[in-house]
Amino acid sequence: MTLTTAPAARVDYQTHPSRYRHWKLKFEGAVATLLADFDENGGLREGYKLKLNSYDLGVDIELNDAVQRIRFEHPEVRTVVITSAKERVFCSGANIFMLGVSSHAWKVNFCKFTNETRNGLEDSSRHSGLKFLAAVNGACAGGGYELALACDEIILVDDRSSAVSLPEVPLLGVLPGTGGLTRVTDKRKVRHDLADIFCTSVEGVRGQKAKDWRLVDEVAKTAVFSARVQERALELAAQSDRPLPETGARGVTLQPLNRTIEADALRYTHVTVQIDRAQRSATWTVKAPTGAQPANVAAIEAAGDAWYPLQMARELEDAILEMRTNEPEIGVWLMKTEGDAAAVLAMDATLQAHAGHWLVRETVGLLRRTFSRLDLSSRSLFALAEPGSCFAGSFLELALACDRSYQLMLPDDAARTPKLTVGEVNFGLFPMITGQSRLERRFYGETTPLEAARAAIGQPLDADAAFALGLVTANPDDIDWDDEIRIAIEERRAMSPDALTGMEANLRFNGPENMLTRVFGRLTAWQNWIFQRPNAVGDKGALKVYGKGEKAQFDWNRV
Repeated sequence: MTLTTAPAARVDYQTHPSRYRHWKLKFEGAVATLLADFDENGGLREGYKLKLNSYDLGVDIELNDAVQRIRFEHPEVRTVVITSAKERVFCSGANIFMLGVSSHAWKVNFCKFTNETRNGLEDSSRHSGLKFLAAVNGACAGGGYELALACDEIILVDDRSSAVSLPEVPLLGVLPGTGGLTRVTDKRKVRHDLADIFCTSVEGVRGQKAKDWRLVDEVAKTAVFSARVQERALELAAQSDRPLPETGARGVTLQPLNRTIEADALRYTHVTVQIDRAQRSATWTVKAPTGAQPANVAAIEAAGDAWYPLQMARELEDAILEMRTNEPEIGVWLMKTEGDAAAVLAMDATLQAHAGHWLVRETVGLLRRTFSRLDLSSRSLFALAEPGSCFAGSFLELALACDRSYQLMLPDDAARTPKLTVGEVNFGLFPMITGQSRLERRFYGETTPLEAARAAIGQPLDADAAFALGLVTANPDDIDWDDEIRIAIEERRAMSPDALTGMEANLRFNGPENMLTRVFGRLTAWQNWIFQRPNAVGDKGALKVYGKGEKAQFDWNRV
């Protein structure tokens, strides 16, 4: 049950297919079809209509939920076909009028969630064998093409009118905010001069030219389009190692989270967030598993969505999304853990022992993507290891994701002194978007400190030992603890949130560049700048005058 006492304007990331207004799901053996049929009157906010399959945050919340349900509830699905239920339009991208009436913060958070949803398609293809095929059966523009780009392959109908396009620069004075430019070059390897033409053209590219330019993988005439999509979907399914339909693998129904939203708290079964509005901070507590836990796949399957690591990951993900969108002024997140470290390490051992089982693999994937959401949250993250904490193995990832970590040292009370334990899982089971583990990121891939950390696997480390290994930022004793933490929080909340967002992102992602780091880096830098420039959002900016019959008035100075 979900109990909500917060204001109605709060965005809820939890939904169910029975409540979808924008997507339809169909299942046929190894192939699932996601049909885009956006309700133009179903916008998440007032002031715009979702015409021509244009989307807002509400559409992407449903898309994220649908893909999550395919992952867990339908293990027999090996290929997901994304197409449109509307005539002659696939998706016209993010709703321009929504962007025009939204605050800057709303636009950026919308783009971030949309990015994560699209990146999740690629993550599932890479790690879980779930393939995605975009069947572009009509006009495909802006964010619609960015959704197609996130799929493994794109088939475009050749009907003399349907085209793919990224018209943001000439039409709106902004950029494709969910990875369009990056995937065109890094993923599809479109030649840069052709990409220049493509990205400055309103009408886009259609037919054989789209294939020749590598903008799509195939084109198919209208008469054979549906048959070719089905044929290719089955070919992609044959490449997957998800359970075959005939094996009778049973999915796990994702029930509504046990969640209570209070004025100053979020409460779940395993995760609690307590908000201190005066300090503009939130204290997160993630609780370790308790009691007997499933140790074999039969017991894991029987536990279903109540299996601890799956339930905890769902709760943590929801809390991150809730706090990002609905509590933008809470700038410091204090990460704590509670419980038995041995129980966390036992859970990790189960995840590793059954890594090949589809449900375990999908759960690891959800944990991986959820930890990544934490990395990508524009909040100051401090980990606090206090008596009763259990920063061990997978829970250590919560601390390693933070900007700083503090571990209390009790020199006269060894029994109560909090311990930190490195696990095998910290060396690559949950990579960041850079492809590195958080330990690799921490030590810049240098051999000596990584080997020292590996040598400590399984050893409970007090604050002095963890500090000596470089695993925590500071190891205050009980005399200094309260003051050091208080000062750190007070100093942090006195600084510019804009400067902190930029600084934290630069420091957190210090590893190798790849497509995903460029997607998020460009979102942060380009969109934060361009989306605030008068040429885009001024009274006569392109985004503001769109659809009004007026021409944008630009400041022609290059900055």
